[in-house]
Amino acid sequence: MRLKNLGNSGLKVSVVGLGCNNFGMKCDQAATNAVVHAALDCGVTLFDTADFYGGKGGSEVLLGRALGARRKDIVLATKFGLPMGEGDYMKGASRRYIVQAVEASLRRLGTDYIDLYQHHYPDPDAPIEETLSALDDLVRSGKVRYIGCSNFLGWQLVEAWYVAQQAHQTIFVSAQNHYSLMDRSIENDIVPAAVKYGASILPYYPLARGLLTGKYRRGQATPGGARLTIFPHLATKVLTEDNFDKVEKLTAYAASRNRTILDLAIGWLAAQPHVASVIAGASTPEQVRLNVAAGEWQLSPQELQDVDKMTHVPVGLP
Repeated sequence: MRLKNLGNSGLKVSVVGLGCNNFGMKCDQAATNAVVHAALDCGVTLFDTADFYGGKGGSEVLLGRALGARRKDIVLATKFGLPMGEGDYMKGASRRYIVQAVEASLRRLGTDYIDLYQHHYPDPDAPIEETLSALDDLVRSGKVRYIGCSNFLGWQLVEAWYVAQQAHQTIFVSAQNHYSLMDRSIENDIVPAAVKYGASILPYYPLARGLLTGKYRRGQATPGGARLTIFPHLATKVLTEDNFDKVEKLTAYAASRNRTILDLAIGWLAAQPHVASVIAGASTPEQVRLNVAAGEWQLSPQELQDVDKMTHVPVGLP
């Protein structure tokens, strides 16, 4: 699989990564093992999880066990900040909590270092100076190699870059945000900031909660066990007439090139210069193989221009 540098760092990651949010939820240990081993066999090197996934810790535990001795062959990414228990001391981005959270993640993952440690959501109660200072200490101690953010706005990434630069501290090399052909809104905000200040985008929900897999059809019932079947409140937001119009155009375009809409969704993201790796979740080995194959499609300049016309929303318009 192709590799790309993560931001302005020397760290290389596979253009398709494995999102591990299904581990501990849809996947037990056996299923996790199958998915992880399939990803390793396909050349996936970026494995992305969070302390919160899998019922607060479950994903990290299962992933660590599945990796075993292969941990050294991959880039292990996790996140901190979401509530891991009751009370104000079990969440956030204060120094006190970060030091506690990283130790807990290291234990669950069964490793002595984390390649990419990500600030899961901005914390309005913790000064960014305090957060970055604590993260810099973790890098200097060797417990963390690189740091990134997730769900930040453009101005928050710029502020973090400025604070870190002024203090000669470690900067964020990645920004993980919701990004897909169905939602390109971050191109008007954090993408320009990330390009300017040396961070790569790591898209999550690249398949728009399953809409870009082809399994949802206009006028048909949602499949049993699918995400939008389990969470009907999401279905009302995602399965709209406008979205189906766009999906049908993209499906037809992909088919004209003997490709699927899934191929187009992941291949288009992987082709973006500001994207280092597409974080694609999977609960079966077959899904891993499909995601990886999609990332191998290197769209031509004309194809990129065609897709841009079908999906781009100008600044200032809904």
